[in-house]
Amino acid sequence: MELDQLKVIITGGASGLGEHFAKRLHEAGAQVAVGDVNEEALDALPNGIHRRRLDVADQDDIASFVPWAAEHMGGLNALINNAGIIRDALWVGKSRRTGEIRRMSREDWDAVIAINLTGAVLMVQEVVAHMIGHGAQGVIVNISSVARHGNRGQTNYVSAKAALAANTRTWMKEFSPYGIRVAAVAPGAVETPMTAGMNPKALDMLKASIPLGRMAQPEDIWRTVKFIFDCDYFTGETIDVHGGAYL
Repeated sequence: MELDQLKVIITGGASGLGEHFAKRLHEAGAQVAVGDVNEEALDALPNGIHRRRLDVADQDDIASFVPWAAEHMGGLNALINNAGIIRDALWVGKSRRTGEIRRMSREDWDAVIAINLTGAVLMVQEVVAHMIGHGAQGVIVNISSVARHGNRGQTNYVSAKAALAANTRTWMKEFSPYGIRVAAVAPGAVETPMTAGMNPKALDMLKASIPLGRMAQPEDIWRTVKFIFDCDYFTGETIDVHGGAYL
């Protein structure tokens, strides 16, 4: 599908990777609707990008956002399912200082699953229902993570991102009869405001573990997303983009 034919929703599109995707698509002539909980960042997006507050953990919010976006774009044929958070902690561990047994809190589990998994799958459900109901063929791009293969301290995040990658194949089987392709991109470490806030020593160790010697730039991930849009014969797969480093 040509980029200038896209009428695309981007969740979590006010900052980080989502913001980069939104700007690149807008520059290419696509109609773009961004949803995010960060209203200040939404206001800073370039003119011409449709924007509205969206909390993907709220099913009613999703249900009202999708038709709003379709109305403002004159249709809907694509989704970049990008919204996500992290709440890292060991699932179970022992404090070196006190010997106390610690667990990831139920609150941190629920928060990540609500946004990274439940919100993502409900977003797909609502967008695809709209596409099928309006006879529109289209593309769904899920943003998973290389952490889907397993990463210490991220049981909640891994669970969500692995499920999103697995459902990419499930949805390919379900949606192909309607002319809707589904694929996923699983980034490794990317230079974004989120990673910029990491401890400098931990950040240096992370970079040193990457065979290519650097973290990804948002443009590296964008090029993979663009490939999925461009190649009308690509569906059902998750592309890992990690510079050779599994977390």
